Amino acid sequence: MKKQSILSTLNSRYKKVKGKGMIRDEIIEELFRLQDKKYRDFQGNLIPPKTVDDMIGVRTPELKKYAKELLKREDIGEFLDILPHQYFDEYQLHAFIISSIKDYDKCMAEIEKFLPYVDNWATCDTLIPKVFAKHHSELLQHIMVWIASDKTYTVRYAIGTLMRYFLNDEFDVKYPKMVAKVRSEEYYVNMMIAWYFATALAKQYDAVLPYIEERKLDKWTHNKTIQKAIESFRVTPEHKEYLKTLKY
Repeated sequence: MKKQSILSTLNSRYKKVKGKGMIRDEIIEELFRLQDKKYRDFQGNLIPPKTVDDMIGVRTPELKKYAKELLKREDIGEFLDILPHQYFDEYQLHAFIISSIKDYDKCMAEIEKFLPYVDNWATCDTLIPKVFAKHHSELLQHIMVWIASDKTYTVRYAIGTLMRYFLNDEFDVKYPKMVAKVRSEEYYVNMMIAWYFATALAKQYDAVLPYIEERKLDKWTHNKTIQKAIESFRVTPEHKEYLKTLKY
């Protein structure tokens, strides 16, 4: 697709957001310059509900590099204000930009604005702000709100954040209890619950084992947790053998 035709097909709503849109045109132009069509076609079936038509096909290292360049611009806020995005690559770029913001309050404000628009597992799992590592107490308050959301990927993000930051020194038995209470029909929520408990079995085995022994998770998530734990190199062989006996 030629550059001019790309820009001419952009939805007019992007230019109506507070009179903004010029930076987006520039970004889209650059993303298509970085396009790898074979990579786009490969990704097309891996990240539902996204399809090839939703993707430009920019590889992750290129997106990360471009995000660092954009973060230095004074007008980057204009791009972050334009939601929803048209392309998957825009969402990924957006997530990488937010993840590099060094000011916690600013970073969290952007996350709260962005999360309701996240609609796939890849973008959800890409949103990993470095600044979170130094603000656990504040972060926990947001997690408690996110985990009660009615939005699939906000709940997934809450559980993933608990897994990433609260399974080591700051672990508390109330955290797996929070996760175990989540009930969802959504595959990507249940998969994250399983991932959380499998990781917890590797890091906090004694505290978390009762959730498996007492079957406090739904059947599918219970069995998926055991499967993932057995596949993990961080779970001991002895623990794996016992977990096998606990399958439904």
